[in-house]
Amino acid sequence: MLRPAGLWHFCRRPRAARVPAENLGRREVTSGVSPRGGTSSRALNIFDRDLKRKQKNWAAQQPEPTKFDYLKEEVGSRIADRVYDIPRDFSLALDLGCGRGYIAQYLNKETIGKFFQADIAENALKNSLETEIPTVSVLVDEEFLPFRENTFDLVVSSLSLHWVNDLPRALEQIHYVLKPDGVFIGAMFGGDTLYELRCSLQLAEMEREGGFSPHISPFTAVNDLGHLLGRAGFNTLTVDTDEIQVNYPGMFELMEDLQEKKSRILT
Repeated sequence: MLRPAGLWHFCRRPRAARVPAENLGRREVTSGVSPRGGTSSRALNIFDRDLKRKQKNWAAQQPEPTKFDYLKEEVGSRIADRVYDIPRDFSLALDLGCGRGYIAQYLNKETIGKFFQADIAENALKNSLETEIPTVSVLVDEEFLPFRENTFDLVVSSLSLHWVNDLPRALEQIHYVLKPDGVFIGAMFGGDTLYELRCSLQLAEMEREGGFSPHISPFTAVNDLGHLLGRAGFNTLTVDTDEIQVNYPGMFELMEDLQEKKSRILT
């Protein structure tokens, strides 16, 4: 059984003196992608971002890319519902770690004026899903945003931020590119994700080896998120936990599904 706990963050940036931003400060597309092996100097380099880019590019080129996207589709629709719950329109929005555009397909042009879809994988951007909203594709690493301060009215992110090496810095950058009173809505895997698989592997290794090493990527605990968001500068925080239960016949079927997704939750 897979139990991905989706952690939802709804944050508004506090009102402040607005810095004029007549033009979108977007650099060359490649400038938003981290250099090979690049990471923040203050972060522990848990994830190989260059390898993650290759994995996502590989997944986007598979003949049936939608076959294993059911979880991304579900979470994308829930984030879109959260956007519709806010009684306002957004002239300029950013989807950070958009993949094939799992959020944009559920939104309309009456709510979003223009959508910037940003991802580390160029193949995902080339094979994005259809949407009625005018969109701009930007090749960018979530850890190195190339946008100016006070650019976007809305930033959304779905199942992407749990792969960054420096989550506090990534949240600070999201806050930086949001306009005053801008909105950030995101979802990431929480601490109980793959709980059954994690326990099974630990028990089996303890029995055979007398100890265990981690085989599952670390996930952020829900209790830590409010602190991280507040430290990044957000206020009016709401952190919810949604549980999506997916059943599998056994461990190997689950691991095959993860492999085909190229999600690489197992590392």
